[in-house]
Amino acid sequence: MDIFKKCLEYTRAKDAIESGNYPYFIPISGNDGPTVKMNGREVLMIGSNNYLGLTMDPRVIEAAVNATHKYGTSCSGSRFLNGTLDIHVQLEEKIAELMNKEAALVFSTGYQTNLGAIATMAHKDDVIIIDRSNHASIYTGTRASFGATVKRYRHNDMEDLERVISQIPSDKGKIIISDGVFSMEGDLVHLEQLTQIAKRHEARIYIDEAHGVGVLGANGRGSCEYLGFGDDVDIIMSTFSKSLASLGGFVCGPRYVIDYLKHTASPLIFSASPTPASTAAALKALEIIKDEPERRERLAEIGTYMRRELQNLGFDTGESYGTPIVPIYIRDDARAFYFWRRLFDSGVYANAVVSPAVAPDQALIRTSFMATHTNDHLNRCLEIMNKIAKEIDIIQPV
Repeated sequence: MDIFKKCLEYTRAKDAIESGNYPYFIPISGNDGPTVKMNGREVLMIGSNNYLGLTMDPRVIEAAVNATHKYGTSCSGSRFLNGTLDIHVQLEEKIAELMNKEAALVFSTGYQTNLGAIATMAHKDDVIIIDRSNHASIYTGTRASFGATVKRYRHNDMEDLERVISQIPSDKGKIIISDGVFSMEGDLVHLEQLTQIAKRHEARIYIDEAHGVGVLGANGRGSCEYLGFGDDVDIIMSTFSKSLASLGGFVCGPRYVIDYLKHTASPLIFSASPTPASTAAALKALEIIKDEPERRERLAEIGTYMRRELQNLGFDTGESYGTPIVPIYIRDDARAFYFWRRLFDSGVYANAVVSPAVAPDQALIRTSFMATHTNDHLNRCLEIMNKIAKEIDIIQPV
């Protein structure tokens, strides 16, 4: 058999393209934050993870440019050998300070962070217990671990977590891993119950705060701070590609754990380190997050407003709450693609999400908002979505 046969037989993308409803890989030719240029026209962007609107902030851009002039475009090596800059060390110190943890370690991408941290920590005598709706990078980390057993529990179902963990022998090392903010569903981990279960069963806790850092909590530490249990979480990871307006990721926790990862995690040791520009951009974004809490306050207002108004119009937003991620459940792939196409043609870009990113019967339009969206942006979006949804029977006319 030809190993390429599976590629030839893959037609899902081709079928969507031929239907005229293909929603992926559309080039952006200009970016103003809340609006972008696609296919030669301005489109309202409600599908970005640029939650605080910092990717176009002049201070962040200036920091990236200055770092490029000082250090060049690349570090040309791994952190382990010749690729550690003084600003990498500064960034790790600032992250540890923000997150109120002993130490932090920076990776080149958020995906690598979960891959490297999880795969390196869990060995054959350990058990990893994960929420079924966790990010794909967490799943990859579990598969790459050194023979660890992996158990899954139903999404945010703490009774099921209790059932699963109760069946694990007491002499096994155990770690519970969950997203803090679930990136598709827009809901939060049930952290109070999770921490209680972990304590009863002597399990460690690892929370992915990719969509929480900068967005939630009095200091922007994420869902763990927002929910009041940050000190009970052993390991927190996050990315730079959302609120921190850059590219990369970090893991933070006890110094002895971070030191172990620093010297044993293959995705760190054998990858080029984050570029000077991305490192400096993240540093500046951290500074802004600390100094400008009003951005988080505005973002919270927007998330609450859009969720309420979409629900009032008759949209199904599932169990989402407390975040700027507001899913619109369509529950059918073809209808989700068609609704996306009509929105895009009307000047609104959101994300069409189908399996395997969500369960086969949970297709949705993922909307996510920025602190820099204006009220006019939001109301224009609602008007367009309401009109199209009624025309194609996503919601019923009132």
